Amino acid sequence: MVTVGDIACEPGVPTTPVQCQDLATADLATSLRPDAVVALGDLQYESGNLEDFSARWSRTWGRFDDIVLPVPGNHEYGTDAAAGYVSYFDTGPYYAHDLGAWRVYLLDSNCDRIDCEQEAAWLTDDLTAHPSTCTAIAMHHPRWSSSTVHGSQEQVDVLWKAAVDGGVDLSLAGHDHDYERFAPLDTDGGLTDTEPAASHFVVGTGGRSFYQVGNPETGSAFAAEDVFGVLELTLDSTSFGWRFVDIQGDVLDQGDRACT
Repeated sequence: MVTVGDIACEPGVPTTPVQCQDLATADLATSLRPDAVVALGDLQYESGNLEDFSARWSRTWGRFDDIVLPVPGNHEYGTDAAAGYVSYFDTGPYYAHDLGAWRVYLLDSNCDRIDCEQEAAWLTDDLTAHPSTCTAIAMHHPRWSSSTVHGSQEQVDVLWKAAVDGGVDLSLAGHDHDYERFAPLDTDGGLTDTEPAASHFVVGTGGRSFYQVGNPETGSAFAAEDVFGVLELTLDSTSFGWRFVDIQGDVLDQGDRACT
């Protein structure tokens, strides 16, 4: 599986070394031959209208539309009720998808636009109804982030807590245009050697632009700024492995962890 967010510029905005590298990240993802692509929101700037999705996203990352599992970002809500995103992907506001032995929850973290308490209740119920050794959540806004631009997003705490309490192993987010990996965190964002805890990744490196990383939050284990790339995940039945690969093909971070 390949995952990344914060991807496609508006049509007509020029590609430079520091912006609009969505074609380069799409080419990188193609070289990794993924079975699934989790797209972490802010997929089409600036307002996620359908015309721009058709003009830019479709010509770069649109090659993965048959295997993409998207979530909406705040820029998708630049159109009323995220109408462009909804028309293009037709996934519903939040949903679950099985990938091999894994169950992956694709969440809407725009808690100013939807009822996240209701969404968290749905997540809790589905985790109970579909017990799995390995589970993941993906949403746009990161509960934890060391970026100097957005940083940790308290408004999604209800989703984070429902996920970790429900035994989720892996958390994926974007929003901040950098890469950051956290050690397993508990419901309050603390380091723990006991269950429950989730490994958390921020992967906002899909091509739009760069953000800087500031003072590390608790548990920040690795961070990279001024880089475009994707996170490649190998989902095994009882564990997962990761590699963060930049558009030059260099592996900047890698490792593995058993599910709990």
